[in-house]
Amino acid sequence: MKRWAILLMLFLLAVICAGQDPQFSRFYSNALYMAPSFAGSAGQNRISGSYRTQWPEINTAYKSYTLAYDHYFEKLKSGVGILFMNDVAGSGELTTTNIGALYNYDFRIGHTLHVRPGMHFMYTQRKIDFDKLIWRDQMSAAGNAPVTGEVVSYHKVGDIDFAVSGLVFNETFWIGTSVDHLLRPNQSLYSEEFADDNLAHVPIKTQVFGGWHFILKEQLLRPTPTVLQVAFLYKNQEEFNQLDLGIYYNYEPIVLGVWYRGVPIVKNNKMNDALIFLVGYKTKQFNIGYSYDFTTSKLVTSSGGAHEISLAYSFKQPEIKRKHKKMIPCPDF
Repeated sequence: MKRWAILLMLFLLAVICAGQDPQFSRFYSNALYMAPSFAGSAGQNRISGSYRTQWPEINTAYKSYTLAYDHYFEKLKSGVGILFMNDVAGSGELTTTNIGALYNYDFRIGHTLHVRPGMHFMYTQRKIDFDKLIWRDQMSAAGNAPVTGEVVSYHKVGDIDFAVSGLVFNETFWIGTSVDHLLRPNQSLYSEEFADDNLAHVPIKTQVFGGWHFILKEQLLRPTPTVLQVAFLYKNQEEFNQLDLGIYYNYEPIVLGVWYRGVPIVKNNKMNDALIFLVGYKTKQFNIGYSYDFTTSKLVTSSGGAHEISLAYSFKQPEIKRKHKKMIPCPDF
């Protein structure tokens, strides 16, 4: 009985927290998911993907992954991209799937400063496997009954969504903001049955992000300098607030990083919950990174933290012979 109660609690938690988007600890590995202004930031063709499993000690843990392609058109001063995201939560496999197109335009101010507004138009779908849920009226001392009195929901619903962003950067720093879910898509699986009384509009999410790129050491015989990067991401979605703050150390080809997730100046804040450790391998064309979330909240003994892995491959078009420099100094991990 305790086991089923826990599973039911996790499902209800997924429903209650529907206003909170899936998140990735290493948000710069999913820069297109964070803001459309990052499309084309590698200055060439790029294919990237990430996979995250949260709370692996629980059989019905949360799993998320992304797959993206982006390119920068130098003559048009434009970055474009395609982003796919899938998130599965809870025992009923509550699944959110997004697929969309991104675009941004690069304005140059003076010799070094750039301003890059962007937009992201997407189709979003939400579904659930109702047959995998166990409701209270099915539980008894004799065993679980096969039939429930709960009203069966629609298995999936879809809607459209839109996001905008802005980014300012030069060779050493970047700062930007994004506003997501401007169309406030409805994701209620009962929307038609209960009409306006049960709409589940996704609340607007706002983010502010930025960082600084420090060159620690340059050598004549070593073309790639040793670099330290400090970065942050603050996000707000309805009552949810979160700050991620950390550093990357890059001594090619090795990348190391450490992050803190929380808002330490706010008392009784529920999001003071994790330290994130990163190790990665980076070359000019290929990146691979792994991170682990060490939980610091009361879930430390039961959740198993979170594991995240990312891959990225960049390649030039055959007709482009000259070397492209990285356009935005933010990290790749």
